[in-house]
This record gives sequence, structure tokens and C-alpha cells, in this order.
Amino acid sequence: MIIGVPKEIKNHEYRVGLSPAAVREFKSYDHSVLVEENAGAGIGFSNQDYIDAGAEIIGSASEIFAKAEMIIKVKEPQAEECKMLREGQILYTYLHLAPDPQQTQLLVESGASCIAYETVSDNFGALPLLAPMSEVAGRMSIQAGAHYLEKAQGGNGTLLGGVPGVAPGKVLIIGGGVVGTNAAKMAIGLGADVTILDRSLPRLRQLDDIFSGQLRTVFSTADAIEYYASEADLVIGAVLIPGAAAPKLLTKDHIAKMKPGAVVVDVAIDQGGCFETATPTTHQSPVYVVDDVVHYCVANMPGGVARTSTLALNNATLPFGLAIANKGLKQALLDDKHLLNGLNVHQGKITYQAVYDALKNQLDLEYCAAETALDSIV
Repeated sequence: MIIGVPKEIKNHEYRVGLSPAAVREFKSYDHSVLVEENAGAGIGFSNQDYIDAGAEIIGSASEIFAKAEMIIKVKEPQAEECKMLREGQILYTYLHLAPDPQQTQLLVESGASCIAYETVSDNFGALPLLAPMSEVAGRMSIQAGAHYLEKAQGGNGTLLGGVPGVAPGKVLIIGGGVVGTNAAKMAIGLGADVTILDRSLPRLRQLDDIFSGQLRTVFSTADAIEYYASEADLVIGAVLIPGAAAPKLLTKDHIAKMKPGAVVVDVAIDQGGCFETATPTTHQSPVYVVDDVVHYCVANMPGGVARTSTLALNNATLPFGLAIANKGLKQALLDDKHLLNGLNVHQGKITYQAVYDALKNQLDLEYCAAETALDSIV
């Protein structure tokens, strides 16, 4: 199979779909790998590194899209990239379609088969291709929140860990999954006063055991969110419903009742955000203020630590990518129900229920279950 790796073009996005080490793995199975010139330069992977791994360096994204049978990326394709996709081509990347009708429409029109990292599942009910970036984003959320709590950055001037004789800052984490757990690790490590909310009692019990009483676990209700948000210096939004738009749990009214200079970090922004006042931002312009509360809503947070993120992501995506290349798309999906869960768009139809449900009232879409869609793959 001919694999294409274009350079990412989203604002301040330096991650790359395949590292040189991952290219070498594809080459070991006799696949061809085309890498756009300087695709990994921003994180220290030179063109020569890719050549040494067996890749061919291509001068433009358009040539990569024209020649490749499978495109491997990191972030969702931008409009100009969607328009370069073609029928029968495979796209393997993060998509986050539920809050993005424009991208969805363009992918439907392309006729390509689009596999979303964020909906590939595993035997434990987890999302193995989302997990590494959730780990990164969870840890970064505390770094970012601590930075913007500084007075010069618009915050209320609180040091999360406090100092002897001064109470630590209060951190509220909404959601106890991978993002929330990693945020809690960082916040506790800094010495903050941490509360985590979740609607799963078994998960709250697990968190209580994991952290041995170092944080406060509270069942998530509207009342609990309102109370703990009003007390918090930093709120992390860490809620995920696989493939679907995130629920708006922190409302405008909640924001209005928060401390002036408090900070909110919405890690769910890729799925539309779990704060009612959340609007996607970029690494170039990461924050804005609503009701004296600083909002950090960068839609590609892990791109800020692009080298770590690329290596972590490749560790997770490589086995599935190799399966597609080695077996062909149809057989790979037939052999692995979890990879099949990643199929979101195929030959002009939506194949993931949560995406269809989120967008059916905005777009003229046709739904086809992924299992049924397999019949049309040659």
C-alpha cells in the first residue's frame, strides 16, 4: 500500500502522522511511504531521518494526496485537505466530527473511507488511540491553568501549591476519565486542593483508591458543579461521550458566579466543549475572558508538546495502521470490531451513530451502520 504523510497545517500544529521509526515499520512490510517535505522538522525529524527510514520525500501535499492510498495524519483535515481526498482513499486521523458540520460535509462529498482515532475501541471499553493524547492534554491542562492564574496573565494571582502558611489553590476537575485522572496527578503533584466530579460511583471509588485520599471525590450533579465551581481557582473540563458532542455542564450562570480571575480549561473543546461559554482557541491566541474568568480552549492542546505527543500517538496508532496496510481496509475491519468502530464516514455515508445523531438536523446525511458499509468495500 502507498502511505501518505502530509505536513499538518492547523495553527501551531507540529505533530506528524508517522515518526521515522513508524515509517521503518511500514517499510519492513514492503509498503511505500510518501512524506511531505519538512513534515516533521518542527519536532526534530529531518527529511534525511525519513529518507534513512525508507520514505520518499514529496514536495507538496497535493502530490501526496494524489498518489497515496491511505493518508495518515494527526489532526482533522482542513477544508483544502478534504477537497484533495478521493473516492476509495483511506483517511486515518483524528476527526471529531460531531461539532464540525463543515468537515463532515466535505468528507461525505469526498467519497473516502475515514477512520477516526477517537472512536477506535478496545476490549476494556476504552479508546486506545485517544488515550495518549488525553494523557498529554490532562497533564497540560494543569500547566496551562497554573500559568494563566498568574496575575500578569489575567488570573487572580494564586499559586496552585500555596506555600507554608498560605492555603493552596482549589482545582475542580469535571470528569474522572483519562484526562481527569492525569490532570489530578499533576494538580496533586503541585500541592493543590483537588476535587474531581464524576457520575460513575465505581470510577469515584477507583479514584479514591488510586489517590489514597489525596483528592476529594464527589458525585457529579448540577448542584455539585455550581458549588465547587464557585469555590475553584481552576476548573478543568474533562468530559467525553465517544464520538458525540460534549454536554454543556458548566453554564454561563456558573461562570458568572466564579471568582474574578479564576481560570477554566476546556479539554473537551475538540468535541464542542463542556463549558457553555467555550469557543475554540489556538496556541497562537489561547485565551479570552468571559465575566472576569479566563478561558483556555485550545483545540489541539497536545500540539503544544508536539514531539512527546507524536511519539505517544504513534505507539498507539501504528498497530492499527499496519493492519489496514497489510490486510486491506475491508479485511482489517472484518478482523477487528474495535477498528471497525473507528469508521465514521464511508463512500458518502455516515457510519458512526453518535456523529449522525449530532448532525442529522444540520446536514442532509445518510446513515449506514459500519457493519453494513463493509459490503461495499472491494
